[in-house]
Amino acid sequence: MRLPSPRFATRVLAIAALLLGGCVSTPMRNTGSFVDRDVDIAGITHRYQVFVPASAAGGRRPPVIVFLHGSGERGNDGIKQTEVGIGPYIRAHLTDFPAIVVFPQAPDETEWGGNADLVFATLDAATLEFHGDPDRTYLTGLSMGGYGTWELAMRAPARFAALAPVCGGVVHPRRPSMGVSGLAGVGDPYAAVAARLKDTPTWQFHGALDDVVSPDYSRRMDAALKAAGARDARLTIFPDANHNSWDAAYSQTPELWTWLFAQRRTQR
Repeated sequence: MRLPSPRFATRVLAIAALLLGGCVSTPMRNTGSFVDRDVDIAGITHRYQVFVPASAAGGRRPPVIVFLHGSGERGNDGIKQTEVGIGPYIRAHLTDFPAIVVFPQAPDETEWGGNADLVFATLDAATLEFHGDPDRTYLTGLSMGGYGTWELAMRAPARFAALAPVCGGVVHPRRPSMGVSGLAGVGDPYAAVAARLKDTPTWQFHGALDDVVSPDYSRRMDAALKAAGARDARLTIFPDANHNSWDAAYSQTPELWTWLFAQRRTQR
């Protein structure tokens, strides 16, 4: 499986030099806040957002979450991806949400599979700048971002301590480009993904009434993970939810956060 290219290495090294070049102290933050950042990928500047937690909530080495948005938040404004999903929940918990949250934005008409370099570049830069804990780094996303969660985890299975895909899947008959790459010709794509990711704790969420991304996709993925001997595979189906199962997952399932922040990376 192809790993992300090192195109962003120069930028990351520049940030490292800045942080290490002299006596740099981390300012105390009484409340969490969203900050604007940008990253250059192959000569194109991409804007993204980072939520930086309050010092008391995050501690010296906060956990890090990467959030992958859905199709409707694609663009280049650097803002829309914070307005759906995990973003509204965080804005309601500015003082006590304990994690750094990275919000990359996929350009119009692209899928997350074509933006792996962008995701890893923003993750690396934010982790370095805000002193995130690489052993407590988590990946979540909704709809297109749920698919992207599987995609990015497949590319770097040792990178993430846990996954939380929301209304996602592995294949999508009506939109093949959104499916996980590298599975063409594979007899059982769910089993292939499960075999690679069975050691990464996973909690999937889906609406039972979803008519955009079938909940059967998450059910099949859950069954494949359990058949592969996954050490922690969970699935929550919200009986009254349609495609918007993200509000129920992020804002109405407090157990998600307890579970997520308890996970630590065990493989390097």
